[in-house]
Amino acid sequence: MVGVGIDAIEIHTGKLCLDLGETFAPEMGDDPDKYRKGLGLYTSSFPDSYEDIVTMGANAAHRLMKRTGRTPADIGRIDVATESAFDNSKPVSTYIAGCLEQVFETTFHHANKGERKFACIAGTQSLDDAYNWIRAGRHRGRSALVIATDTALYARGDAGEATQGAGAVAMLISEDPSLVELSPEQGYGSADETDFLKPNQQFPSVDGKRSVQVYLSRMREALQDYESVAGDTHPDDFAFIPFHTPFPGMVRKAGLLGYRHVIRDTGVEEELAAEIGRQPRPEAFDDDQTYLDAVSEYTDALKETTRYQEWYEQVIEPTLNISRYVGNWYTGSVHVARASALKHALEQDRELTGDRLLVASYGSGAQAEIHTETVQDGWKEEIAAFDIDEHLDARHDITFEEYERIHDIHNHDIKSEDVEEFTTPSDEFVFDGWGRMGERKYKFV
Repeated sequence: MVGVGIDAIEIHTGKLCLDLGETFAPEMGDDPDKYRKGLGLYTSSFPDSYEDIVTMGANAAHRLMKRTGRTPADIGRIDVATESAFDNSKPVSTYIAGCLEQVFETTFHHANKGERKFACIAGTQSLDDAYNWIRAGRHRGRSALVIATDTALYARGDAGEATQGAGAVAMLISEDPSLVELSPEQGYGSADETDFLKPNQQFPSVDGKRSVQVYLSRMREALQDYESVAGDTHPDDFAFIPFHTPFPGMVRKAGLLGYRHVIRDTGVEEELAAEIGRQPRPEAFDDDQTYLDAVSEYTDALKETTRYQEWYEQVIEPTLNISRYVGNWYTGSVHVARASALKHALEQDRELTGDRLLVASYGSGAQAEIHTETVQDGWKEEIAAFDIDEHLDARHDITFEEYERIHDIHNHDIKSEDVEEFTTPSDEFVFDGWGRMGERKYKFV
């Protein structure tokens, strides 16, 4: 059976850059380390005045198709995952297809188009849809274009303001992929939660502490569900573990709890027992709270072991290299983490062909998904063509006053008259005003 997975990937980051330590922290009256060490973030990406989720998604998709030599005839479906949509009927995929048709000689009229919404996990759900479409034999030899694009803005003064970001990830899903092959096994953890939501509003309502708890709980459930179909996991099974990354500090928590889970009843637990004891078992305690206190104590001790720290440094830390400089991209965040890990491996001249990734996606509301991906023998060539560093270096650094201005420009409740751009667009799609029915218009510059 021919494998199905990600054949190619491109990323488009918003063109503006806010330095959290040097620019944002002083205005907030905060120590820069609150962001750099606490959240694990250094800079955030923002869209210029002519950028939005359509332009970012279309620009990433355009580069992807040009680089891989694809035409509209090669694409059988376009799925866009976003939680920043501006229309409750017309999907963002139609806007992006319309942009791309401006630069290709043929159309996407025979491609199926849709929009996925389930907070940040929708990008992975779109991958699943494309995988299933190909597996079902309905693709006629064509590929799917999956685009995760978001502008993750919070209300001014909100606790999540420092985690903001904007960008898009475009992925080509095909048979016999060059980058990674997706596993048929998946695990889910899902519950009706109100940790983060946008009830007909642009900026989210967030219960921060609850959101962290829900994230970790759903991840644990998803891993347990995955193991029920794929067998037990072990920390040495995976080259990297890309997590959904709202901010790197969250992944530190998830990585530690995941490690504690996968070493249970393994030789690793036994080897660590002489140093920190074995993991507490509930049957050894008279009540739940005493057991939970013991688990917390064990987890704190595990975090300080050399074995865990070396594992985290090798398997988790490389997945965070890009996100530290772009912030949260909602639907694109876990896919940025995967790209970051593979980019790190290439730079370290590490051979990954045949190795596996454990991909941990999450969306508030809430659902987590765990699946594995096997790295394919074309991964080096694909990642070598990946020029994210060039895009990050080209961003325009903004002052705090300019940040306030760009935040207002992208605030749907403020009709800003002053929309002068900070950068000059070139060889890209840009927002071009409003149509007669209130639709957004775009052109290629």
